[in-house]
Amino acid sequence: MKGYLVLENGDVFPGQLLGASTATDVHGETVFFTGMTGYEDVATDPSYRGQIVVFTYPLIGNYGISDATQSEEWQPRALVIGECSSAGYHYQSKETLVSRAGGAPILTDVDTRALVKRIRTSGAVEAVITTDPEAVTWENITPMEEKALIKEVSTQKIESFGSGDTHIVLIDFGHKKAMVDALCAHGAKVTVVPYDTTLSTIEELEPDGLLLSNGPGNPKQLQAQLPTIKAAIMQYPTFAICLGHQLIALAFGGDTTKLAFGHRGPNQPVIDKRTGRVDMTAQNHSYVVDRASLKETELEVTHVNVNDESIEGLAHGRLPIQSVQYHPEAHPGPSDSRHLFSTFFRMIAKEKEVSVHA
Repeated sequence: MKGYLVLENGDVFPGQLLGASTATDVHGETVFFTGMTGYEDVATDPSYRGQIVVFTYPLIGNYGISDATQSEEWQPRALVIGECSSAGYHYQSKETLVSRAGGAPILTDVDTRALVKRIRTSGAVEAVITTDPEAVTWENITPMEEKALIKEVSTQKIESFGSGDTHIVLIDFGHKKAMVDALCAHGAKVTVVPYDTTLSTIEELEPDGLLLSNGPGNPKQLQAQLPTIKAAIMQYPTFAICLGHQLIALAFGGDTTKLAFGHRGPNQPVIDKRTGRVDMTAQNHSYVVDRASLKETELEVTHVNVNDESIEGLAHGRLPIQSVQYHPEAHPGPSDSRHLFSTFFRMIAKEKEVSVHA
């Protein structure tokens, strides 16, 4: 079936529609992912909820889909690909990319090079995938900035994983399974709670530490949750990732801004300002912490992006609170920064020791 990606600025990119079960138009924010592999993680990462993901690598789907997925659901609104493989040529493949999409549109045979150059010039733009580009209208489309995406991806119930001695409460804004796996691998019991869990409920769970997860959309949509977040993280050692990192900044009086086209891919170099260590990191975000807004806070910048010097990590001056903008659990991407989970557990152990001797 012939399909089209229509950008809000009027640009049209033709292709072939795969997997779409109806001719209903699909709306989302168009972003691009720069990895050669990892499409199955991208397609199931809740941070991509509501987005139309363009893959820069020309051939996608050639190793199929295995069990290495980050959630049970397909998360992007659609995928845009140069060439989509019709089969999965890998011994662990259980289904094809198209079959895993479950009817979500995949637009293939697209000039993705030209499309990505356009996004880099104009920024991430709203777009519609349609079979009739002449009929597309924007009047009745809700902008991505106004969509309550976190409510769609956060867990609706409290769930526990692992059985270690250290108890971590993971506040779920759209977490990836790899985060739970990484915590359990360090000997933790992990309790995943909804994004709007009350402080009293968190206290009743008696955690040793908190993890604030990644998630989709604008962090400022969670203004109502900031008092609870601040009260919780001031009580327990806290590690925050991606959206969670942005919420740490907002909770202590900082601000966030939106990047032109975001950082998405498994190849972003980040330097630790304290040690000079550079890690290649996996990233997926549109928003960043504004550096100037931190001047009146107790937060200090610990990590920056080598390419554009945007803030990639924070630490509180007095409290055991650390955060990073990137994904130390990877999936997809390198595992250079997985050591940050060990740092988190050492921070928890230190706080326990202080408590015992207090």
